[in-house]
Amino acid sequence: MKISVILPAAGLGTRMGRAVPEKGGISRKQFMLLDGSPILIHTVRRFASFPPVTEIVIALRLEDMEWVREMLAQEHFDKPVRLVEGGDSRQNSVENAVATLAPDTDLVAVHDAVRPFIDQAALEKVFAEASANGAAIVGIVPVDTVKQVHRNKIRATLPRERLILAQTPQVFRYDLLRKAFERAREDSFLGTDESSLVERLEQVEVSVVPGSDRNIKITKPSDMDLARLFLAEESASRVAS
Repeated sequence: MKISVILPAAGLGTRMGRAVPEKGGISRKQFMLLDGSPILIHTVRRFASFPPVTEIVIALRLEDMEWVREMLAQEHFDKPVRLVEGGDSRQNSVENAVATLAPDTDLVAVHDAVRPFIDQAALEKVFAEASANGAAIVGIVPVDTVKQVHRNKIRATLPRERLILAQTPQVFRYDLLRKAFERAREDSFLGTDESSLVERLEQVEVSVVPGSDRNIKITKPSDMDLARLFLAEESASRVAS
């Protein structure tokens, strides 16, 4: 089976707050350093070390390509890691990457470049589910009570057992995802994730496999403290074993 992983990494990361000086000027969250390596590189390592993955495609801003290519060369990954130019939105970036995939690709996984703690067990489950049913995402059940509001007033309390917080990777059959992007472009529809595009086709039901609280999306400064803790725990575990 041919599996391609797309990492959209062309965002400006405005929710991270203040800009952080890094190589080449101002860094976005995907390039912030975690234990000496950019978050993006940590994420690439996760998928590069997962045997079923055939290739990794990173969507970047044009000005970032050269120095990211240099960083990747130092990693010596044993599978292809390609760079494509991203777009003005996540959806544009992923669509650009999908357009570069070989027609014989079986599954496409889209994963947030700033989720560097996805574990192998979750990857095995989501790829198996997508292979069997055509579409699957990783998600977790919210632990807090969820309220529906309008203009700062509560309108309803939503039952948590029927809700999930969507994570990534989100994995789809290649032909299905490509068609979803074509339909979205025709309709000028902008979705918040790839699943929302596939759902509109009404061709398959998107399955959900259990994710993890550790599969955090690093979007604000406090997330970096948690990321450092997780990384230290993983390092200690490897030493102990």
